[in-house]
Amino acid sequence: MIAFALIPVFIWIYLLVARGMFWRMRERDDLGEPLFKPETWPSVVAVVPARNEADVISETLGSLLQQDYPGDLRIILVDDQSTDGTGEVALLKSLDVTRRATIISGQPRPAGWTGKLWAMQQGLEKAVQQDAPDYLLFTDADIAHAPDNVRRLVARAETGRLVLVSLMAKLYCKSFAEKLLIPAFVFFFDMLFPFGWSNDPARQTAAAAGGCMLARRDALLAAGGLGAIKGKIIDDCALARIMKRQGPIWLGLTMRATSVRPYGDMNEIRRMIARSAYAQLAYSPLLLTGTVLGMVLVYAAAPFLAVFGEGIVRLGGIAAWAMMALAFQPMLGFYRLSPFWGLAMPVIGALYTVFTIDSALQFWRGKGGMWKGRAQAMA
Repeated sequence: MIAFALIPVFIWIYLLVARGMFWRMRERDDLGEPLFKPETWPSVVAVVPARNEADVISETLGSLLQQDYPGDLRIILVDDQSTDGTGEVALLKSLDVTRRATIISGQPRPAGWTGKLWAMQQGLEKAVQQDAPDYLLFTDADIAHAPDNVRRLVARAETGRLVLVSLMAKLYCKSFAEKLLIPAFVFFFDMLFPFGWSNDPARQTAAAAGGCMLARRDALLAAGGLGAIKGKIIDDCALARIMKRQGPIWLGLTMRATSVRPYGDMNEIRRMIARSAYAQLAYSPLLLTGTVLGMVLVYAAAPFLAVFGEGIVRLGGIAAWAMMALAFQPMLGFYRLSPFWGLAMPVIGALYTVFTIDSALQFWRGKGGMWKGRAQAMA
C-alpha cells in the first residue's frame, strides 16, 4: 500500500521538474518581445474559416480590420456553407470599415478533408492567386485580436527566422463551468506538448494553437501545404509537425488574442473536448485504457489516499494533491482566478477522463470529431 501511495507522488515530481517546466508558463508573447523596425514590412494575408459564426464575426473581423500593421495586410474570410448569414454579416462589416477584406463562399468539402482545413485551403489558394503573401495568418472566426497583434507576430517571426508563430488565445472564462474546466484545458495541452519543448529546434515536440497561427508561405508550401494534413482533426499540431521540419517554430500564451465565444454550460465544454480527445489517442482502445488508468493514478488516487489512508499513505496522498494544486497556480493566475481552484484538480481530472471516454463512444457510434454538424473523425 505504501508503494502504491508513492506512485502519484513520483508522477507529480516528474511533471514538476522533468516535463519542460511546462506549468511555469514561461512562454508568453509579452515576455522577451522582439524589436523589429524594418523599412518595409512583409505582406500578410489573414485567412478566417467561418461556419455559422454570425453572432461573433462582426467583432472578430473588425479586430483584424483595425490592426496597426505597417505593411500590406489583407483578409480572406471563407464562409463555410453557413446557414445563419455569416457571409452577409461579414460583408457588411468589411464594407463598413474598409475594402481590404474579401469574402468567398466555401465549396462542398471533398472526401478526405475535415471541414475547417478545407475552408482554410480555399482561403490559402485565394491568397496565393491574388497576392502571394510572405505570411499567412490562420485565425478562428471567434478570436479577437488586439490592434498590435499582427505586427508583433510578424516581428517575432522575422527576428527569430521562424516558419510558424502561434499564440494560445485566452479563452472565454466567466461562468462556473468555464472557470472549472477552461484553464485546465490549456494546462493539459501544455502538459501534453510542453511549449518550451515545442519551441526548441533540437526536440521533436511540435505544437500550435489553431486560433492564431502565422505561417511563412514558402515554408508552408514546401511542407506540402494544408493538403499534407487534410484529414487531421487536431489540425494545429499536425501543421506544427510539418512546419517544424522546415525550420524553428514558436508557441506561447497571449492576452492579445482572445476568444469571444462563451461556452455556456459544461455540456458545451464536453463537446469541445470530446471532438478531438480520442483523435489524440490515435483512435486506439489500448491507449484509451492506458489514459484512463493514468488519469486515475495522477488525479484520483491522491485525494482518495489523503482522505482514507493513514500514516505515510495519507501523507503521500496529501503531498501529491498539494503538488497538482501548486502546478496549477500559474495558469490560475493567468486567468485571474482564485488559487483555491487548484484544490479542484482531482474533480477536473475526473471530468476530463469522462469526456475522453465520451469522445471514444462518439467515434464508435460514427459521430467522432463532431464540429458544426459534421462528423469528421477518420481513423
